Amino acid sequence: MDLIDDHQLQQERSEPFPGTLYIVGTPIGNLGDLSPRAKSILKNVSLIACEDTRRSGQLLKIINSKVPLLSYHKHNFKSRQSQLLEILESNESLALISDAGLPGINDPGQELVHVAKSKSYEVICIPGPCAATTALVISGLPTERFCFEGFLPKKQSLRKKRLEEIAQEPRTTVIYESPHQLLKLLEDLSISCGKDRPIQIARELTKRYEESIGRTIDEVRKYFIKNAPKGEFTIVLGGNNNNNKQKNMISESEALNRLNHLIKEGERSNIAARIVSEETGYKKRWLYSKLHQRLEK
Repeated sequence: MDLIDDHQLQQERSEPFPGTLYIVGTPIGNLGDLSPRAKSILKNVSLIACEDTRRSGQLLKIINSKVPLLSYHKHNFKSRQSQLLEILESNESLALISDAGLPGINDPGQELVHVAKSKSYEVICIPGPCAATTALVISGLPTERFCFEGFLPKKQSLRKKRLEEIAQEPRTTVIYESPHQLLKLLEDLSISCGKDRPIQIARELTKRYEESIGRTIDEVRKYFIKNAPKGEFTIVLGGNNNNNKQKNMISESEALNRLNHLIKEGERSNIAARIVSEETGYKKRWLYSKLHQRLEK
């Protein structure tokens, strides 16, 4: 046995460390993806904080863990924090898990990590599956640079602004969506990004019937109109390559004339601005502001 293996064994034997918060990745579908280290932590910490005690209880039963569970989710995380910090203050160990995947991404786990670190407690991540990166690497879309949006805002004004930002984003974007909202999201993306924007939609990741669907927004929208969406979805959206165009390919006045022509032909102003933006490289927001300036004169 070499020095590295011996060190790893010593670490496994000594973990979990006292006064430490462990962020533990759990399977997103396939139970075989739970790492031996994660299993050991979940069998030996003092307490496990989780989204749903019933769901996490099933996982603990499978790995034969007797560690007590405490619910910690978006509806109670503020009231639970002091209770969880008491565990660390008592020099005991605490694990945080989500229903599936890596906690702290698009959930209140980040709040617990922040407050624990602000009080100088050790925070250690036990890496595990993540739907966002899993869907990204099988999408075939660029992975050198990407951004994560999670679930888009429900409030219309915030949602509209976010969609406008995504439409102009040159990097690949990863979005989460529920089955009953998927078609609405695809309609919104079709309007803001254009129906031919590259996209891949993943569902049932790591499970037997795993799927990665589509090539363009229009294609996947038609698919899900015929096939009712089921399960949770991870959307991988191609970036806006038109941002690389030189603004001086055509003059400002030519771009505005094109915009006015589309509106006279019956196109809505926001859609006309998007079309001209994609054709010329001018920012949609700039085109829209110039249009309103003309109308005010």
